Amino acid sequence: MQLVVARIGRAHGIKGEVTVEVRTDEPELRLAPGAVLATDPASAGPLTIETGRVHSGRLLLRFEGVRDRNAAEALRNTLLIAEVDPAELPEDPEEFYDHQLIDLDVVLADGTEIGRIAEITHLPSQDLLIVERPDGGEVMIPFVEEIVTEIDLEEQRAVIAPPPGLIDETEAVIASSRDEDAADGSRKDGTGADGTRASGSGEDA
Repeated sequence: MQLVVARIGRAHGIKGEVTVEVRTDEPELRLAPGAVLATDPASAGPLTIETGRVHSGRLLLRFEGVRDRNAAEALRNTLLIAEVDPAELPEDPEEFYDHQLIDLDVVLADGTEIGRIAEITHLPSQDLLIVERPDGGEVMIPFVEEIVTEIDLEEQRAVIAPPPGLIDETEAVIASSRDEDAADGSRKDGTGADGTRASGSGEDA
């Protein structure tokens, strides 16, 4: 099975290095020196990684045969593709390959259907699950433990606990209105929504 593990960015320096947008949770394995990667477009590769290093938080790679800035810049936007055994699993049981997550049903804890995972987007800060709704729309779910509470590969589902407004924007409006009403109550009579007196509004101690 072929998986996209990175996208080549702009050239860095004058000796053939390139920045890369990492699209794998295991860059130390997939993007290590000596790795041979297919490319999209195919005419750009295959490419063999010669060196790799991190600079200012970004991974820099140099490929065999790419020796100057012009050659590096010619590779810009090329996708790097690794051959992965479909049966292979990440070492960490809490991690998953993209192909394991694609097409999983996304549901709430009570079984309410939200949609299916159509794509995974890897951002510098976090990963996003792109979920296709039954009505054809899309919703982006941050792939963090607080929101994606369970991945069940046997049942082929992902269970989520979304905050208000993530799935249904009207929920955010209702929550916001409720917060504003509570705040207004505190300002009007010096008491909070639960009947307690707001700090600083009572009599002197």
